[in-house]
Amino acid sequence: MPKALIAYVSIDGHTKQLAEFLAEGVRMKGFEVDVKKISEVKSPEDMQGYDAFLLGCPTYHRDMTQNMKTFLFLMKKAELEGKVAGAFGTYTHDGNAPQIILDTMEHVFKMKVTTLGALNLLEHLLDQPDGMKAGHDYAKAVVEMVEA
Repeated sequence: MPKALIAYVSIDGHTKQLAEFLAEGVRMKGFEVDVKKISEVKSPEDMQGYDAFLLGCPTYHRDMTQNMKTFLFLMKKAELEGKVAGAFGTYTHDGNAPQIILDTMEHVFKMKVTTLGALNLLEHLLDQPDGMKAGHDYAKAVVEMVEA
């Protein structure tokens, strides 16, 4: 059975909530999924055995958090070239972090990224049906790339 890793940073719980929506979408496609805080992924070996990766981070001061930057250096050591990737995040007024992460996954790690770009969701939409649907749909589109 194909398997996905959803690894995220969440300061106020919003990105965690979006990660759970994505996990539901991954399961809808018949994939196994592990949802972890990036602090739970300790080594490049912890990233082995996955077919798809979805990274989540909120945007603060028009950038990703420092611990996500550190995580990306760890992730580079996992040699994930060709693996499927997506990125997501939440924001209130500016949402640059997910696209920066996705660009890193594509251009630095040489991963196969979704043509949808990054999923960037305003925090207030998380409690709306469209917020949940956006998470489900994005995750399904990413994992479908594994099957393609």
